[in-house]
Amino acid sequence: MPTNKTSPTAGAPVQSACGLPSHVVIDLAKTRVQHTDAEWRAKLSARQFQVTREQGTEPAFRNEYWDHHEDGVYLSSCSDTPLFDSRDKFDSGTGWPSFTQPIEPAFVGEHVDSSYGMRRVEVHCNVDGAHLGHVFPDGPRDRGGLRYCINSASLRFMPRKEYLAWVSAARKPS
Repeated sequence: MPTNKTSPTAGAPVQSACGLPSHVVIDLAKTRVQHTDAEWRAKLSARQFQVTREQGTEPAFRNEYWDHHEDGVYLSSCSDTPLFDSRDKFDSGTGWPSFTQPIEPAFVGEHVDSSYGMRRVEVHCNVDGAHLGHVFPDGPRDRGGLRYCINSASLRFMPRKEYLAWVSAARKPS
């Protein structure tokens, strides 16, 4: 998966960290996937709706991806937005999937969450508005020091081979 941008002077389009051409990332980052609550409820499981649309939290150690080690990419469960790469996943010991960074910063937004008497930084998908979890400054120091603590219910996993085929299809002119 490309992590560096290619040179526009070399004739190749500039690619983002998620492997998509930069113009696709820009277009997707500007996209707003919106549905009514009834439409979201029809699309998502009860747990996914509670987490992504109502800013809920699933139980630690009792969620799909906290101990998942397959190679690939985690997309938003509310859209096909690539959010986190398994290469950036680490065992934080918290019982939720934890990542050192988003795969494409344009797709993940942050805002201060002061609920429950705590001050935390909530993260959400910029494309579909899904609540993802929180980011904390206690991640691995050698990998940037951040811990994106993400609810499994906000994610859908795509194995790397399938993801690369999806990215390749997105690169082809329509």
